[in-house]
Amino acid sequence: MTTLSVRHFLEFSDLSRDELEHVFARTRVIKDRFKRYEPYRPLTDRTLAMVFEKASTRTRVSFEAGMYQMGGSVIHLTTGDSQLGRAEPIEDTARVISRMVDIVMIRTFEQSKIERFARNSRVPVINGLTNEFHPCQILADIYTFLEMRGPIEGRVVAWIGDANNMGYTWVQAAELLGFTLRFASPPGYGPDPIRFKQGPHLKLCQDPREAAAGADLVTTDVWTSMGYEDESEARRKAFAHWMVDAAVMAVARPDALFMHCLPAHRGEEVSAEVMDGPQSAVWDEAENRMHAQKALLEYLLLGRDVD
Repeated sequence: MTTLSVRHFLEFSDLSRDELEHVFARTRVIKDRFKRYEPYRPLTDRTLAMVFEKASTRTRVSFEAGMYQMGGSVIHLTTGDSQLGRAEPIEDTARVISRMVDIVMIRTFEQSKIERFARNSRVPVINGLTNEFHPCQILADIYTFLEMRGPIEGRVVAWIGDANNMGYTWVQAAELLGFTLRFASPPGYGPDPIRFKQGPHLKLCQDPREAAAGADLVTTDVWTSMGYEDESEARRKAFAHWMVDAAVMAVARPDALFMHCLPAHRGEEVSAEVMDGPQSAVWDEAENRMHAQKALLEYLLLGRDVD
């Protein structure tokens, strides 16, 4: 069996285009086996430690169910039942945990925290979400597009929302996979124009309809991400006219998909008509978190030497 050096998935760009295409191909195979009730347990005797400093329904269920389906086991940790929320340096926690498990998923606040953990880990570390990036979600989103509409290269994706972890991860994905991201945010909520300059793969837009015009995929997120609750009222006012509704979807391509990472607030960032309408791919997208993450776990632990 091929032996890989320790690989981490802390940002979408941590994998090359070739590696991402391998993970997408394996996602299709693994999902097909799942749908045919065909057991596939390549991770027998492997253990995943899941560390949550930010709570999540989808992240926990998708990783935990996926690891069990692949034959492995799971340990669930929070700051309340580990030393992460206490005085022990994160470097020491990483050194200990990584001697006892085979792979670690962390869902936390600052990206620097997960990077410090990874630098001191003997096993792969996966970013389950940080303030800056959400690579597992975009992995699932892009796989969902591939599954439903074919290759994403050369397509147009409209991101309607603030410069949050989803938005920044979409920027990385566009550059790696060769599509155009139209990034639409209210004034003061867009990406840093110094770090994120417009080019072939990034267009900054001032209006939701400008971003959605002719787009193949329209995607959004809640107006106030976890950890920014103090800004809720200000954000509600700033985003008041930024809902993805039928009028926004009407200017996209007729076969355009709508996606949302969930949980969604119908009547705020997306209308119920769009969320529950025929162009919505949110439920397939949610399920595909599990399948894409199974392929990611397989790759980080076993490389390409798989059946």
